[in-house]
Amino acid sequence: MKGIDALNKRVMTAGIELGRVVDVILDESGERAIGYDVLCGDGSHRFLPDPTARIDDEHVEVDSSLMLLEREQLDFYREHGRVLRS
Repeated sequence: MKGIDALNKRVMTAGIELGRVVDVILDESGERAIGYDVLCGDGSHRFLPDPTARIDDEHVEVDSSLMLLEREQLDFYREHGRVLRS
C-alpha cells in the first residue's frame, strides 16, 4: 500500500520542511490511502490529500504548502475513513 510508505516521512516543498506524516487516512474499505495526517512545524495537524503527494525514499513532496488542509478537513476524513494507526 502506497500510504504506508509515507508514514513518518518529512513533508517538503521546495526544500522547506512543512511537517511530518504521523498517520495515514484510508478509504472505508481500508484498502487505499486517501490522505495523510501531517504534524506541522507550528504544532497543528493538517490533512494532505493523497493525490497531491509525491512519495520518494527520502520524503513526501508537495507543490505548495496550500496542499495542507486545515484541521476541520482532517477531522472529516478521519470520521469517514479508517485510520492506519487505530
